[in-house]
Amino acid sequence: MEKHRVHRLGGGAVAWTPSPVVALATSPCASQVAAAREDGSLELWLVSPGSVGWHHQLTIQGSVEPRVTSLVWVPTGAGGRLLSSSVDGSVAEWDLFNLQQKTVLDTLRGAVWQMAMEPGYDQLFPGSKSSECAANGHANQNGCTDSELSYVDDGDNSDDEDDSAKTSSSYRVNEFQRLALACDDGSVRLYNVPESGALTYYRSLPGVSGRVLSVTWSNDAKFIFSGSSDGLIRCWDSALFHEKYRITAGLGGVGSGRELCILSLLILRCGTLVSGDSSGSVQFWDSRHGTLLQAHTYHKGDVNALATVPSQNRVFSAGSDGQVILYKASKDEFSAHNEKVAEQQSHKWVYVGYVRAHSHDVRALTMAVPVCKEDALPEEKAVKSCRREKPIEFSYHKWAHLGVPMLISGGDDTKLFAYSAREFTQFAPHNFCPAPQRPLINLARDSTVDGDYLMLVQSADCLDVLLVSVQNKLIPSTSSRGDAKIRRQVVHLKSDGSRKIISSAISPSGTLFAYSDCVKPRLFSLKQKGGKKYSLDKINLEKKIRCAQSMMFTADSSSLILSCHDGKIYVFDIAAGKISIEFQPTRTMDGTQPSKEPPVTKMFLSADGQWVAAVNCFGDIYVFNLEVQRQHWFIPRMNEGSVTSGGFCPKNNALVITTSKNEVYVFDVEAKQLGEWSKRHTHHLPRSFQEFPGEVIGLSFPPLCSSSVVVYSTRAMCFIDFRLPIGQDGQLPHGSVVSAEKSDLHKASKTKVKRKDRDEDLKQEKWNNFEFVAFKDPVLFLGHLLDSSVLLIEKRWMDVVKGFGAPVHRDIYGT
Repeated sequence: MEKHRVHRLGGGAVAWTPSPVVALATSPCASQVAAAREDGSLELWLVSPGSVGWHHQLTIQGSVEPRVTSLVWVPTGAGGRLLSSSVDGSVAEWDLFNLQQKTVLDTLRGAVWQMAMEPGYDQLFPGSKSSECAANGHANQNGCTDSELSYVDDGDNSDDEDDSAKTSSSYRVNEFQRLALACDDGSVRLYNVPESGALTYYRSLPGVSGRVLSVTWSNDAKFIFSGSSDGLIRCWDSALFHEKYRITAGLGGVGSGRELCILSLLILRCGTLVSGDSSGSVQFWDSRHGTLLQAHTYHKGDVNALATVPSQNRVFSAGSDGQVILYKASKDEFSAHNEKVAEQQSHKWVYVGYVRAHSHDVRALTMAVPVCKEDALPEEKAVKSCRREKPIEFSYHKWAHLGVPMLISGGDDTKLFAYSAREFTQFAPHNFCPAPQRPLINLARDSTVDGDYLMLVQSADCLDVLLVSVQNKLIPSTSSRGDAKIRRQVVHLKSDGSRKIISSAISPSGTLFAYSDCVKPRLFSLKQKGGKKYSLDKINLEKKIRCAQSMMFTADSSSLILSCHDGKIYVFDIAAGKISIEFQPTRTMDGTQPSKEPPVTKMFLSADGQWVAAVNCFGDIYVFNLEVQRQHWFIPRMNEGSVTSGGFCPKNNALVITTSKNEVYVFDVEAKQLGEWSKRHTHHLPRSFQEFPGEVIGLSFPPLCSSSVVVYSTRAMCFIDFRLPIGQDGQLPHGSVVSAEKSDLHKASKTKVKRKDRDEDLKQEKWNNFEFVAFKDPVLFLGHLLDSSVLLIEKRWMDVVKGFGAPVHRDIYGT
């Protein structure tokens, strides 16, 4: 392969302030996880078995105010309804098809702290037929039900599961499923949840002193349990709406009286009620009589969340001390001599251990079950090496088991971690979101200002146009500080009304840039007035162009291409000031009436401006020909994988895409077929690529080469040359990984160096095919410059952490 020169831009050059995770929810089929953040945004992730294949499917920018307090995914309709509560007492629905947030319940008096959905028909009648599950977020024909998922194997088939699998007699008094809201005014309100539309009021339980902070239903829907700020847990009859009994939680833990807050509740099939409170106590109660079974006080602060595996013989708790703790049901009864107790099979809950992956408070837990297909890795021929190479550190098959529950946690450190529910303490959790809410960066590569490049950085509610200078264009520095720097800020632009920015783009010439918020897009002209001064002029767009999920400029900077929430793709002629082309993406090419398609979230443009590839949030690809102004081709999802990145080769217009299954596809767009390289190699890629560390977030093509591409994630990059065989240059079974510090060209100094050192440096001039470079710090952007060198923008995670608030109950080392 050709030589690669890497220029690093690090330090505080780019502002990066991710937002904490405040709530999590799992889809009805357990293959997707929704994460709500404090800034009002919601992310949807596709779950994967193990540490490879996690995919950030989409992001919806919601209202910054009010803050989300809880999430619940209602199993009604196609794919269910994802609802969120907030501190102003309103309930909103997240439309995952149109990528919008809409209110379904107006503001109540005070905050809604938690929501709980009444057990559905499938949970009340486990043998009933249910709606189809989804594989990788899409409906399939497997016919597995939610109840079947609840009995999925978690690796522990001991006898103590037999009793926990018994469900109490079913009980249903209402046509619709009911949603219970824990309200700040001391009441629990019930609402009917139809398949669509607004929630309808059903009934309120009698008010209590203090705030209701947590709520849950019994498995047979006969009772509702609520926890409040007065330290009491109350059991309510869901049909007669009166209090059955109350529990003073402070008797079993370390807290007492009205200072104790019941922050989380969890009910198990065996009839055990689990509570977590502000004293750090996790207590297990007999829900039939309200008596204490056992109490644990291993947390050093608030217990914010509880979760259990589908077999319900393991319970996890998380709190403000950053710990996630596992408790396991033991076969030992509390009173073996007591026949009545023995008949009830009351289990002893044993503390197993903890994992502390988060640096700050853990706010939320949820349980997911991967149902996607797991492909076998191809066999590779081991090549002998004269010395032992260090394998990739990111393991996949250590704990990748299909159908095994996975625990997901999120918190104030903004990260998301996945744990194996089977081997919770045996393997380290997987950080599947290593660069949360990274700023989006675009480079105007085809134009320079006095040798410097213009770069557009998109933050939450502002844009920055920066001048990037490469100090030594011929010999990059090998120092950790890098040899690229920000020369100055050209423009700092706040969005209208400080609304969240959804998408942005800068033209290749650097004279135009645009952005879109949740209302409409805006286009600006950037002109240099002489010296360091720039003028900024607004260009009006047509009113029919509304919120754009993705945008880009044509290669000649004459038009702006936008994919909007109405499902259409517009090509706006900037000189004429009007829409020149309007596309309606469709999967049918026979001229029939196009159906409503999912929103387009990614677009790629060929270098000659002829082809546009648009990717929807589910991974389908629409290819348009700008010359004849019509759709040319529809490419369905490849091998059930969602598209993570893509681009056109600059010389031959071959479309290259990567998927969430770590596969690379090369398409011959004009011939409407898979390229020859893909036919031979796509399903036989090296194991090192199939275990790509982190989700692929971008591709970069050298401007003067048509056969190579750099694929990168926030944690590593990989060089691929389509001319070379897959296993050329002594490819190792686990791949060859070198650090970014050693990945630059050897220093071209005239000083004498040892022959051994010179040989080692020369080895790095040329890269083996499919060879990896691991990054020490999270990488935000990677792109080729005009001279085919690579600009790499990175930032130390500890610099990002400095912008967070201090953790409540423990210090962060090094700060």
